[in-house]
Amino acid sequence: MTTSATDPLAAGTHTVEIDGVVQRYHVHGTGPVCVAHSGGPGIVWEYLRMPALERHLTIVYPEPIGSGASGRLPSHPHGYTRPRYSRFLGALIEHLGVPEVHLLGHSHGGFVAQYHTLHHPERVAGVILYDSAPLTGPEHAAEAMRLVQLFAARHADHPELPEVLTAFQAIPTISDDARMTVVVRGLIPSYFADYWGRQEEFAPLRASVRATHISGLDENLSPHVIDDREDLGSLTVPTLVVVGRHDVICGVRWAEELHRLIPGSELLILENSGHFGHLEEPEAFSQAVTRFVTAAARSTADLPSASLVAQLGHLVEAGTDGPT
Repeated sequence: MTTSATDPLAAGTHTVEIDGVVQRYHVHGTGPVCVAHSGGPGIVWEYLRMPALERHLTIVYPEPIGSGASGRLPSHPHGYTRPRYSRFLGALIEHLGVPEVHLLGHSHGGFVAQYHTLHHPERVAGVILYDSAPLTGPEHAAEAMRLVQLFAARHADHPELPEVLTAFQAIPTISDDARMTVVVRGLIPSYFADYWGRQEEFAPLRASVRATHISGLDENLSPHVIDDREDLGSLTVPTLVVVGRHDVICGVRWAEELHRLIPGSELLILENSGHFGHLEEPEAFSQAVTRFVTAAARSTADLPSASLVAQLGHLVEAGTDGPT
């Protein structure tokens, strides 16, 4: 692993080379470190900027491999599995040089964050699963279709609704970056609780969002299907589950299931948001995430250090009373 020469947590843009592939990332804000993994897979990271949260936390935004200015796998657009994303996420955390970080995963980034936390919890102080789900596949797709139908019913008379529905129908035809970007921009109104009511506010995002075609197949061209339901009961890292009430992609059903499956987890439903609560209700989102992160940081600080625990163990074995 090779790195850039600057402080890895200095504000600005950085690169780190992992397994021969360049990982680009951006640092904004101040406070406890939170790594925010964007979704898609393949949506370029800028949509996830969270200025309200950056007032309280140091946010590290990786450009996930295969997207944006980060490098691509030799197997591109295939092979972008969660173990591969987790490998890069772990190496990035090591590169940052802090004992622990919080992870925030949005949408597909939530799938990555929960996988990484399940398999490599040792440097994760807490995880925020933001508009995520415990599984993909036919059941997830059927629920998304049900929610899209409800969205269509609510906006049946809007002249731009056919464009959005056409974008959903075009998803199976995506085969390159240009087409992926066109489809994502077409879908954007359905990702908000009230896009057309706040169109002046959100139209710049729709016009600027960019995406890379990631196939969803592994290196052997088999679908990379996710189902963490049997494993989530073993997740012991503090967890906050966040969802928008009107999210059609990873809706409330899945957030409630994550909350039920993960011991001790917290659930926040943003009542006036869709898939982008950090944009639709930025202050409520920021306050909840900041409270969660700082509470977890205080809890960690109250725990005895590993060296103290080891010292106490040696004293017990020696038959002493320990420090006073």
